[in-house]
Amino acid sequence: MHDASAVTEALAESNGVRLWTVSQGVRHPVMLCNGGAGCCDYLGPVAAMIDDLAKVIRFEQRGCGRSDPTPPYDVKTCVLDLDRIRAHYGVERWIVGGHSWGSDLALAYALAHPARVSGLLCIAGGKVHDDRDWHETYDRRMREQGERLPHFAYPPNMEVNEQINRSWKRYIIKSPHLLKDISELMMPALFVYGEEDIRPRWPTEQLAHLMPNSRFELIDGAEHVIWFSHPNELKSILRNFVDDIIRKGKRVN
Repeated sequence: MHDASAVTEALAESNGVRLWTVSQGVRHPVMLCNGGAGCCDYLGPVAAMIDDLAKVIRFEQRGCGRSDPTPPYDVKTCVLDLDRIRAHYGVERWIVGGHSWGSDLALAYALAHPARVSGLLCIAGGKVHDDRDWHETYDRRMREQGERLPHFAYPPNMEVNEQINRSWKRYIIKSPHLLKDISELMMPALFVYGEEDIRPRWPTEQLAHLMPNSRFELIDGAEHVIWFSHPNELKSILRNFVDDIIRKGKRVN
């Protein structure tokens, strides 16, 4: 019997750049992108929630953790790298998701390659705005409340973070057809948010209402890293989403 908990590391190449990846589980592929931008992988606890239902793949973007520090650091290249990882694993279609900024990257990938995405999974993220009030609210809550962050085995790369954030505005926010393109994404989508997250949730709720086959789940009392305090609730929601895609016969490989 296959051990769903077995973890296998591999290097995938994207235009000569080596990207660290890891996979665990069996059957239906799911890609989980970590937050940041510019952070190493920390989503092992989330992968373990569904690795008996899915083959969960994770990676570290170029310049982060164990991947090569080779520019360019921008959203377009991140999307390209994700698709090269898909090809490396021989995947035809997959559920693409992430946590925090990783959710934004998953959305960018879905917009670029909708035919290769069987489901979109956004945990504590998913936004397409550059709203000053959102940033001011986040900064104020961070000063007043602070928040718990995951353990990072490798320090965040702030150069990657800064360049990705600038790129996000050019590549996504200023796209003239952005809202129309999002409204035409037909894959199932799940947006999960913690009620105690210091980041305002209205942009994520907007996305959930804009996509025709999506839903928004709010977990009372949960913070940004939802699995710190509410792992069982998150696990149940994620498993139901993945199982529903499988049950409806939406083949992802």
